[in-house]
Amino acid sequence: MVRSEGHLDRVIEEVMRVPGLIIYTLVDGGVRDRLEQRCASLGLPMVSPLDPTIGALSDLLGQVATRRPGRQHIMDRAYFDRVDAINYTMVHDDGASHDGWEDADIVLAGVSRTSKTPTSIYLANRGYKTANIPIVPQSPPPALLFSLKRPLVVGLTTAPERLLTIRRNRLLTLGQTPDTEYVDADHIESEVAYARRLFADHDIPVIDVTRRSIEETAAAIINMVQARAAKAEEA
Repeated sequence: MVRSEGHLDRVIEEVMRVPGLIIYTLVDGGVRDRLEQRCASLGLPMVSPLDPTIGALSDLLGQVATRRPGRQHIMDRAYFDRVDAINYTMVHDDGASHDGWEDADIVLAGVSRTSKTPTSIYLANRGYKTANIPIVPQSPPPALLFSLKRPLVVGLTTAPERLLTIRRNRLLTLGQTPDTEYVDADHIESEVAYARRLFADHDIPVIDVTRRSIEETAAAIINMVQARAAKAEEA
């Protein structure tokens, strides 16, 4: 976050008290030149790790780097869309405010601990308004879930044995005794089977998250959203 030569001078004063390797990603020409000059005069080793990457991208794309600092923090339309998506997602987490689901881009459904919330937040950071709801056999989801028009509804599932491990570890982390129905193997298998039947009965696409990271699951969902949009345009 160094933006000026004055700020850089204050940083250099701290470095002089505790000298060491300088790793920097400055793109402003004046500030960068001053840092390199000061480091050279002080005999401090320095590395700019992004230079090879930026150079390779410039060659590949045939474009010259603009070297404008803070580009990732520009408050443009995409930025505000992400903020709106994050706000929406936080309000519509874990089945809350389901009367507003029609405004979502994506609605995730799945039994407890199938990464619904972290996946929703990741998608929100990509600009997708995402709601999620737990599938509980004793408390079926509202009928609204199966009549949504605008959002893409996606079911998340996982292997029962993997789910058992995750739930057991969660209870232990919370200091609770893992001897409830929540971590009963037969009950978990029944839960997963119920959710799968529900998804199949309503033609809801399903993603198995057993061996997927949050990013991989989100990428698969985004591909579904884009394919659905392309199909709608063709129609």
